[in-house]
Amino acid sequence: MSARSALRGPLLVLWFLSQGVLGFYLPGLAPVSFCEPATVGEGNAVPDCKSTIELFVNRLDSVESVLPYEYTAFDFCAVEAEKRPSENLGQVLFGERIEPSPYKFTFKKSEKCQLVCNKKYNTNLPTDKTYMDFLKKGMLLNYQHHWIVDNMPVTWCYDVEDGQKFCNPGFPIGCYVTEGGQPKDACVVNSDFSEKDTFYIFNHVDITIHYHVVETGELGARLVAAKMEPRSYKHTNADAPDCQGGPMFIKNKDSGDMKIPYTYSIAFVEDKKIRWASRWDYILESMPHTNIQWFSIMNSLVIVLFLSGMVAMIMLRTLHKDIARYNQMDSVEDAQEEFGWKLVHGDVFRPPRKGMLLSVFLGSGTQIFIMTFVTLCESGAVSQQFSAGAFGGEKWKTNVLLTAFLCPGVVFADFFLMNLILWWEGSSAAMPFGTLVAILALWFCISVPLTFIGAYFGFKRTGIEHPVRTNQIPRQIPEQSFYTKPLPGIVMGGILPFGCIFIQLFFILNSIWSHQMYYMFGFLFLVFIILVITCSEATILLCYFHLCAEDYHWQWRSFLTSGFTAVYFLVYAIHYFLSKLQITGLASTILYFGYTMIMTLIFFLFTGTIGFFACFWFVTKIYSVVKVD
Repeated sequence: MSARSALRGPLLVLWFLSQGVLGFYLPGLAPVSFCEPATVGEGNAVPDCKSTIELFVNRLDSVESVLPYEYTAFDFCAVEAEKRPSENLGQVLFGERIEPSPYKFTFKKSEKCQLVCNKKYNTNLPTDKTYMDFLKKGMLLNYQHHWIVDNMPVTWCYDVEDGQKFCNPGFPIGCYVTEGGQPKDACVVNSDFSEKDTFYIFNHVDITIHYHVVETGELGARLVAAKMEPRSYKHTNADAPDCQGGPMFIKNKDSGDMKIPYTYSIAFVEDKKIRWASRWDYILESMPHTNIQWFSIMNSLVIVLFLSGMVAMIMLRTLHKDIARYNQMDSVEDAQEEFGWKLVHGDVFRPPRKGMLLSVFLGSGTQIFIMTFVTLCESGAVSQQFSAGAFGGEKWKTNVLLTAFLCPGVVFADFFLMNLILWWEGSSAAMPFGTLVAILALWFCISVPLTFIGAYFGFKRTGIEHPVRTNQIPRQIPEQSFYTKPLPGIVMGGILPFGCIFIQLFFILNSIWSHQMYYMFGFLFLVFIILVITCSEATILLCYFHLCAEDYHWQWRSFLTSGFTAVYFLVYAIHYFLSKLQITGLASTILYFGYTMIMTLIFFLFTGTIGFFACFWFVTKIYSVVKVD
């Protein structure tokens, strides 16, 4: 994914916002020109033209584990004393660790079976045994390399069903054949991988770099694709490799001295069809998800049209008749016979129980919504103005402190525990101490002060004027039927909003946990708009029914009705874990559900806030157009 939101505390806000910062290998960077060595130098017609192509390596990950690891953790061929590219905050938080590699090529110079390094192990030595055991674990869990050339991934393209070709921006370390002779993962691609209880390591790569000559060649050439094929060769002579012999394998129970030679071959192909600006297209087009995305949109639109029809019927027919009838009651006798939602006009704006907590949730949810469109500094104060103007009452100091620390504190505590697990497991996703200090500084030095500034303007502002007066004595709510009780309405209210997003949610979870690219941001924006509309309409619909049943406790109910969509999100995440993922190990399982709880809380605040303000607008609107004595 990977598919990801913002939080009013700086922790996840920066996590996602930093993904929008220009990263090291994201598309959108300036093109780099490459030339043959003979044309590079003084007097060259192509300024800033490079002849050396550097290959960078990133962290390794697996669909069977949440724990990513640095390239050097597996003791692959590495270079010393070279400057590492700097990662942005988002890359650090997601475990990205980009490093230089010993794989360096000369433009348009093809090479065959070049030795990179020989790795020697003696399993009788503790250090070597640890490295070998970790390498076997990586192959058993199908850990994948992620290589980068000219800010684009090196892809492994292979055939899938229906004659389609899938280009994976990663390739496996190796694979394993079980004790029963069953090949796992990439071992199915080669019939020579047949030894039982054996690991086969991909120690050779055939790399093909496609380039496009710009115009007449005056600007040099630009790289438009980097493809590779992983191979396994034992080599006749490891010190002088010839890419011959059977596959390179390691018996699970082997011990003693072992040697693994790592080699590569490189070839260059001119491609006149692909231009630099569209060089990512072949990766994205290999992902056959467009038709499913359109189905998701059509499914969501049907739900929206259904709800819109229901709301329109209430607004234009039932509600219009109610307002006309209420406004025709001129006599005292008629007023005494009030019924329906007008009957609770003196209580509908009564502050709810636990109004402080609701105002804090609304402040946090408002900022989650606003952070989609504005920067951290512009929206930090806005959320507290909403919180201060809601139900905080006279306890403004408590309201400010809770808004600044409650929801962000819960998320940070969860994230900190997850980070401890990552640190214990030695994962590259463990947040460095300096990054942790930077995030805390942003929280306490930017977000918290902005919250107090927002509180100042929020409490200084004139309070919200309601269209009707609130009675001093609360009205008794009559006995409710089953379908107008709080719990059934809340449970039903989250079904339709979730129905609009569950297909899109599948792709978002795939991008996060299955390391697939997510690029359909146009679809995502449409689903976002549909979600907002659906939450609003479902909440308004149920709010009207409850008011007609003379139940005026709409504030918490409206928040929880649309917020219950997050519960369905959690249930779906559990289903996704059990049916779609292959995650093994206690640490990975804890990490999955730990991060899922953070996403659930964010989604709960986001959808709940939408429902509340939609219902607030509806209640204010209908009571402002009726005559109340």
